[in-house]
Amino acid sequence: MATPREKFVEALKLLKEIQDKGQIAIYTEEIPSRVYREILVKNGFLKEVTKGWYIAADPTEREGETTSWYSSYWEFCARFLEYKYDSDWCLSADQSVLIHAGNWSVPPQLFIRSPQANNKPTPLPHNTSLFNLKADLPQKNQQVIKRGIRMYNLQASLIYSTASIYGKSSVDARTAVSLIRDASELLPVLLENGHSTIGGRLVGAFRNIQRDKIADQIMDTMKQAGYDIREEDPFEDKLAINLSVREHSPFVNRIKLMWQQMREIIIKDFPEAPGIPKDHEAYLRNVDEAYVTDAYHSLSIERYKVTPELIERVSSGQWDNNENDEDKKQKDAMAARGYYQAFQVVKETIVQQLNYANPGSQSEKDHQRWYRELFGPSVGAGILKTTDLAGYRSHPVYIGGSKHVPLSVDSMRDTMPVLFELLRAEPEASVRAVLGHFIFVFIHPYMDGNGRMGRFLMNVMLASGGYPWTVIPVEKRTEYMAALEKASVESDISAFSKFIAYLVNEGLKGKPIATLPETK
Repeated sequence: MATPREKFVEALKLLKEIQDKGQIAIYTEEIPSRVYREILVKNGFLKEVTKGWYIAADPTEREGETTSWYSSYWEFCARFLEYKYDSDWCLSADQSVLIHAGNWSVPPQLFIRSPQANNKPTPLPHNTSLFNLKADLPQKNQQVIKRGIRMYNLQASLIYSTASIYGKSSVDARTAVSLIRDASELLPVLLENGHSTIGGRLVGAFRNIQRDKIADQIMDTMKQAGYDIREEDPFEDKLAINLSVREHSPFVNRIKLMWQQMREIIIKDFPEAPGIPKDHEAYLRNVDEAYVTDAYHSLSIERYKVTPELIERVSSGQWDNNENDEDKKQKDAMAARGYYQAFQVVKETIVQQLNYANPGSQSEKDHQRWYRELFGPSVGAGILKTTDLAGYRSHPVYIGGSKHVPLSVDSMRDTMPVLFELLRAEPEASVRAVLGHFIFVFIHPYMDGNGRMGRFLMNVMLASGGYPWTVIPVEKRTEYMAALEKASVESDISAFSKFIAYLVNEGLKGKPIATLPETK
């Protein structure tokens, strides 16, 4: 008779086989042994999502932690819905617009259309759900599949989305509209179905983003066909920037739109910039004094995977749910050394700015060096591989506990130059600091260290306006993370702007919030 440990090993082997096939959603039939399922759930390697359905999880994840679910969400939904409806389903038009705009954030409720649906919700973990809307599907030529998710194609999603999408998700709506290259992409459906009201709304939307040629083509063609079309701008405000045309990634325009929408909010929140100080040495001494309190820990996380080494540790009885204390101490020591080294080269960037180097250009030139210094000691100690210093990531990454899904590798490489382009052109140091930090972690260009790098970038940009080095206190981590989450998921920068502005204000008064803990 197998011992409990032997059963645990066999259960892990089965889970590994499933993961090796690339499966995220796991149906009961794929682990038919109830004993194996119970062992994996008990030890934290499996979590139940809904009756009969599971996802693999990180056994070190705390009770109530959302990371396993949020990082598995879209892959789970794709397989679960395919099992439930076969190919007879798709997202709503509104949700399709968000996806085409690059917004893969986990929604509170995902609306699914299917002729087989029952108009009832399917509850999912952490206050998320699917709403199964009994409705016809768009024509086959109006559907597309992305990452296993069936949805309206770009053109059909813009035509059949509700007017409210332009108000509640203006950044996503503008981004999606900007991806249309020519009126001929929309006119066949508009003309065939006599969508004069929708046509007028789209004319106004294109006019709003300064694509007058497309707006005129839709208007003139529908009028010539005998339709009574009236132009109506569905957006609540006007656009004051020119969006890029024919971009590979929707995120290029999306980031430009977020920047424009958010900058005025930040300017209102911040005190006027003191300007480059005359006494450079005194400013740099203050930076040095801030170093010890500038504590930080990583935000990013990868999905947990069962490995052969893990199975071997369980087989030999060496598996422990907790980290090895000595390994942890070594990792902490290398991280601390790397932070010190990176801090020194960040100071060199600040020196260049005190001598009136362009903040965006200088940071673009130097930030890869900050990163190499940040992780150099860990590579030297053998904790990380030499290739980890190569630069931007080449794999997907997830943020612990966040509904925001960082950009794909291709989109990340498209948008990092845009971030520095915006930093170069931005006249306000406060905007450079807040949006430099936010957009950097929104893109998440590295596998690890994005938060630390984002804070470095924020302080470099603050220095470019003469603001003091600003530390975000660990005691305010929850508020800080919630503000970043709101900006990432809802495109609402107000909480993050006020948060950073308050800390900077206190620093200007000589009363920084962050302090060192008392020593015994």
